[in-house]
Amino acid sequence: MFRKFLYSVLSAAALAAVGMPQAKAQLPDGLSVEEDTPENQVSPDTLSLDLEVTDIDSLSDEYLDSLDLTRDIPINDYTMIGFQYGMGLSQVSWNPTMQQKFRFVPVNFGFLYTRYGKMFGYMPYFGIQAGIFYGQEGYQFEEDEEGYTPSLEGATGAVMQVVEVPVMAHCHFDFWKMKLMVNIGLFGGYRLSINRFGENVADNIRNSFLDTDLRFDYGIKGGAGFAFIFDPIEIHFTAMYKHSMGSLYKPNYYSQYYYRYAYPTNFVFSVGVHFQLTKRVGKTKHALRQEAKEHLGLIRSIQSNIPAENSVE
Repeated sequence: MFRKFLYSVLSAAALAAVGMPQAKAQLPDGLSVEEDTPENQVSPDTLSLDLEVTDIDSLSDEYLDSLDLTRDIPINDYTMIGFQYGMGLSQVSWNPTMQQKFRFVPVNFGFLYTRYGKMFGYMPYFGIQAGIFYGQEGYQFEEDEEGYTPSLEGATGAVMQVVEVPVMAHCHFDFWKMKLMVNIGLFGGYRLSINRFGENVADNIRNSFLDTDLRFDYGIKGGAGFAFIFDPIEIHFTAMYKHSMGSLYKPNYYSQYYYRYAYPTNFVFSVGVHFQLTKRVGKTKHALRQEAKEHLGLIRSIQSNIPAENSVE
């Protein structure tokens, strides 16, 4: 059906090229017609033969495949930039396990670049997102059933300032003036600073990393959300999960014979404002059907005004 819709638009462009200004004026934005040079002219016989078929669906696939069609309007191929702010809950996956609870981290903001495109040139549900974020992550130990509170270097909790660069696949499904979104990808990061809390923390390490601490980070990131679309602005609401695969410290920092690991994890809930840099068209299947009906009506209207002597018996 999509090729047939394209054929309808091409026929309207052909009429505009041979001197029907009223048809040319009604062509959709993004479609252009080459100058009416001798090599580009369409003969009346060919033109009337094409337009004689009022039922576009009756054209064979073989005939449509023989046409050289150029699509000037991409569907769901557009780019955005946006600003995102969120808050999160953070903890650490410890080995060996230690009693802990989530630590609330109120800072997570950054910039995102989104590029939408069609997978295999056909499926308009995919894109890619990349950005840079500044945020926080940390941990908070709590008292266990026996009344013991774990600690690390004398600290019962800590907050780290981090910067990260995520690159994610971005899947979306558009409907009405909304879209549903799913993201999955990787990130790389760096731990900028640390603040340790607790009565037994030494002053010289309270706000500084140790030689055994690891500051480079990497891992997986993904989530889901929804958006409201007010072209050219989109408001996105997302819930993201980030799991670090870079431990907080060297595994053998405590013992050469028994390795220990600590992998931060974060849940971040955010809202973002995104600005479309290029035109967003072909929003939904309903919109595509409506455009197809409008162009088919244009073709039939033009056909009814063609002089009878130009018809082919």
